[in-house]
Parts: sequence; structure tokens; C-alpha cells
Amino acid sequence: MTKFDEATQAIRVDETTYDVCLDPGYSIGGPLNGGYLMATLLRAVADASPHPHPVSTSAQFLKAALPGPARVVLEPLRTGRTTTVTRATLVRDGDACLDTLVTTATLDGAPATWTGTPAVAMPPVEDCLALPDPRPESGMTLSERMELRYDPPTVGWFTGTPTGRPESRAYFRLSEPQDPDPFVLALAVDALPPVAFSAGARGWSPTVELTWHLRALPAPGWLTLIGSGRLIRDGWFDEDVEVWDAAGNLVAQSRQLARLGRGDGT
Repeated sequence: MTKFDEATQAIRVDETTYDVCLDPGYSIGGPLNGGYLMATLLRAVADASPHPHPVSTSAQFLKAALPGPARVVLEPLRTGRTTTVTRATLVRDGDACLDTLVTTATLDGAPATWTGTPAVAMPPVEDCLALPDPRPESGMTLSERMELRYDPPTVGWFTGTPTGRPESRAYFRLSEPQDPDPFVLALAVDALPPVAFSAGARGWSPTVELTWHLRALPAPGWLTLIGSGRLIRDGWFDEDVEVWDAAGNLVAQSRQLARLGRGDGT
């Protein structure tokens, strides 16, 4: 079992309840990363479902979640021959932190009938950049659990030269060797810095709602994350992310609505 598998492990209590322990290694400065929380919750949903793959997840982030013991509470809504729909809630210290609707199905690995190509071509991994490690006092432990290699123009914000467009692009993999799976994809869709950073925004940008779709089971190797936004207005921004695997397959898509950052984010 890898560290990520351990950190997202869900232990069955009964048919609708799972115990989890939220790992401090996925912190973004106190609160835990939303993709990590989704991955943990989805472990419980997939274990309880006759269909193993979470093909659609719609998540409302109700409250920042801190490390420690928590529970996933399931409410089965419908089970059919090809899909199961479940409401799943992550509860920490009696408070709901994350409320989701999840559809599970079974993906068989059949080749795509049609697929496009990434909207933006990425340079080779060796030509991409890793950002410096965060200061220890920042509490940003998430970067220790994953590797990101950024398309250089999209991290100009780090040196005070943002592109002026909401965008973020990088190669992604876990720090510990592990082939990507649907739960790793749940982390990946929320792993990029907010696309609003490249448009000049700074500071923590809390996600309010995130929906993501599992489109295929990923091949081993680096994942490519392509993030973009359409509108920044009235303190809100949207973020779309495509995830492509090392074999050139589109394996996940997400869209989230988030608040613009508050504070300088340094």
C-alpha cells in the first residue's frame, strides 16, 4: 500500500458509514486540499458500490477540513444495471465539510470512438519547471506528496510577471512511485495553482463547487494538466482542467467555481 493509498483509506463501519483519517500531508497551509478530500470520500463510495469507477462527482465544499479522524456518510439514491448514484458527505467533528453526488459505473478500457487533442501543446517534461519548496512555516505540505513540472509561462506569477490570462499547465505525478488511478485523478484535477494567479490574483482561493468526470482509466506515467478560466468577476472565478495520460488519452475533466484569493499568498 502506498502512502497515498494509506492517506485515502476508508474503513467500513456499516453499509452507509466509513471511518477515515485525514492526513496532514495534504495541507495547503492549514486546510486540506479539496482533491485529496474527494479522493478519500470516493474510496468509500466505490467500496460500497457494485460499480467500481466514480465517473461523475459533483462536490460542494461547505467548510475547510483539517487533519484528523472523520467519517464518510453514504446515502444510496439509485442502483441500476450500469450505474449507481450516491450522496456522500464527509463529516469532521460533527460538521459536514464536503457534500457530494457521485455516479459510479464500470469502465472497460475500450478505445475511444473519437477524441481531440489538448488545447495547448506542452513542452517536454525536461523543459518544464519545478517551483521552489514552500517555506516550512507555511504549512504547505501538499507539495511534498506530488511532483508538478510547470509550463514556464504559466508560473510567471511566482516572479511577479503573470501572463494576464487565467491559465495553469503542468505535468503531474505522485512523489512516491504509483501508477495513476481514479483516486489519483481526483487529486490531480485540483492540484494546479489557481488559474487566477496567472491573471494577477494572489492568496488562498477557496473552491466552492467542483464537478469532475472520469473519462477513462489512465495509463502509467506522468499526467498532463491543462487549466484555464473564462471569467473573473465580482470576487469569483471559474477553472476548467483537462487531464491527459502518458498515452495521450483524455482521462478526466473538471470545472470549479472559486472565490478570488484574500491576502498576498506569499
